[in-house]
Amino acid sequence: MKKVIPLVSERPHWAHAAPPFTGGKLVDTRARPMRDLRISVTDRCNFRCVYCMPREVFESHQFLPHSAILSFEEIARLARIFVGLGVEKIRLTGGEPLVRRDLHRLVAMLAELEVEVTLTTNGSLLARQAKALKAAGLDRVTVSLDSLDDATFKAMNDADFPVAKVIEAIDVAAAEGLPVKINTVVKRGVNDQDVVRMAERWRGSGHIVRFIEYMDVGSSNGWAMDDVVPSAEVVRRISARWPLVAVDPHYTGEVAERWRYVDGAGEIGVISSVTQAFCATCNRMRLSTEGSLFTCLFAQSGHDLKSLVRRGASDDDIRNEIAAVWQKRDDRYSEIRTEATSRERKVEMSYIGG
Repeated sequence: MKKVIPLVSERPHWAHAAPPFTGGKLVDTRARPMRDLRISVTDRCNFRCVYCMPREVFESHQFLPHSAILSFEEIARLARIFVGLGVEKIRLTGGEPLVRRDLHRLVAMLAELEVEVTLTTNGSLLARQAKALKAAGLDRVTVSLDSLDDATFKAMNDADFPVAKVIEAIDVAAAEGLPVKINTVVKRGVNDQDVVRMAERWRGSGHIVRFIEYMDVGSSNGWAMDDVVPSAEVVRRISARWPLVAVDPHYTGEVAERWRYVDGAGEIGVISSVTQAFCATCNRMRLSTEGSLFTCLFAQSGHDLKSLVRRGASDDDIRNEIAAVWQKRDDRYSEIRTEATSRERKVEMSYIGG
């Protein structure tokens, strides 16, 4: 079987320490500010979703040893530095973040930074951890659920995990006071027939379902343009049943385009990375499980921060390195995507989070 090796992060690419960041608004080469930080807390997952960690590729995959991944204290220290550079929201991802033991401890550390702290999960372990996560200060949870049809869902997660358990976890999280969003990756011929049913299930529930175009993340999911269901098609299908009207974003750089039901039954979102690239306003930075910094979901390499942390660099040194990476950032992969670029070797989503 083919074995996937995570892309090895390069060491900081400056021969000497990065120049001091003098303050002011931190922007990249396209004048994009850094607002959101996604932190992958583990490269492990108990699902083998076909668009992320296909079993035939990851069956014999060698995951990172515990000593190689950032500790909670190291993550919290880096997060504090990021917040000082303008980050307003932190999202914990994986892999499946809830397989990381005692994750609520990290949530409590991050909650002290007085920024929004959120979590994306497949929902399999959420019911038993929701209470502790809420008590620790988690602001919101996003649950991945790709179909309401049990056979389709099990085929997509390839772990024989039932829909009912995910819905139960959503209900438990909501009962604990956690706002819930639901993410659905739509792949033509696999689950696109469930789009309207998914919208119907969550209409009026207070939860927002977001439909995500199937993307060429990583190098192992066999992506093809023919598998993509454009978000415009998703909106048309749903609006034909329940009329929708476009809603302004909450903030500049929000990736989900918002649509509200005319009858007042809530809203949906669509994420159109393939057909309506939003690179021009992308404000996300990603921190991998082992402490590498990635400036794009479709990146081919990252920038090593862990070695700085573990060799005793000061907060100022680390801040300067992060600022220098962002100031050099010029990523716009989705704007220039072609069939050829989709086949290029890229970091796997399970390594840096979605």
